Parts: sequence; C-alpha cells; structure tokens
Amino acid sequence: MLKIAFASTDQQKVDMHFGGAESLVIYDVSPGRADLVGVMTFLKADQVGESGRSGMTDTVQDKVIPKLDFVDGCAAVYAASIGANSVRRLMKAGIQPIVVDEGHDIVDLLNEVSLALVYGGLPWVDKAKKKAEAQQATASEPASAAPGSASRKLIASVEELD
Repeated sequence: MLKIAFASTDQQKVDMHFGGAESLVIYDVSPGRADLVGVMTFLKADQVGESGRSGMTDTVQDKVIPKLDFVDGCAAVYAASIGANSVRRLMKAGIQPIVVDEGHDIVDLLNEVSLALVYGGLPWVDKAKKKAEAQQATASEPASAAPGSASRKLIASVEELD
C-alpha cells in the first residue's frame, strides 16, 4: 500500500544521513505486512574542495539525484539526518522526510506505519493512505512484492501488542 524508504547500512536499523547514504532499502507496507521491494547501494560521496560538496546541487556530482530517483513513488524516507536542501527536494517530490535517532530499528518503524494504516494517528500516513487509495482506484491491478523478496509480518491491531 505505502512504499517507505530507510537509509540503512544493514537493512535492520536506520543509521545513515540521507544525502550521504551508501544504501537505501524500500518496503511496501500494508496493515500487518511489509514486503522488501528494493535495495540500492550508492557510491560513497567524497568531499570536494575546502567547502565540501556545496554548489553541487543539480550537477553531475549531485549525490542526491540517484537517491531521489530510487525513492520516487515512496510515501516517506526515514534517515538519521536529512539536510535542508534534501528535505525541500523530497517534499517537492511528494515524499515525507522523517528524521529518527540513529540506530532506530526498521521493524519498529514498519510496525508504527502498519498500526497507523489501521488506526490513524500519523498525519503523513493518513495523507499518503488517501493518495494511495485514490491511485489504486484508478490502477488496473495492485503492485506486489518482487519474487523471492523478504516479507515481514507486522502488528495490525493493538490486541497483538499484549
């Protein structure tokens, strides 16, 4: 239902800055389920000159363009930090940037989204859910996980928390 990206080196914890992320993972999250639908690694961005990478936006050296291309169609991106320029670019693409503590467990975040899909409570999930339902109503068939991809059972009701 909602595609969510995470800046992670190990596919277990959010531990990377979005712009400098060497890998991103994408899950398709539905109530009670998350399917791994994509993993992408990126070249490490090296500092250029004394001022770092400033002035590289929209150039061949722009390290964020491949990441934006990869997360296109996602409802949100979770990262340990996200620079102001990347926040603007993600928002312009209709993607909610979310900063969490470094080391935050991805399964916990997936469960949070799963519960929000059922019960609400996260405004960005409510908005993305409405958008996804509108798009699904016009699509011929729903998207599915890639063959052989990892799938996780998530919490879909508060009763499962006991």
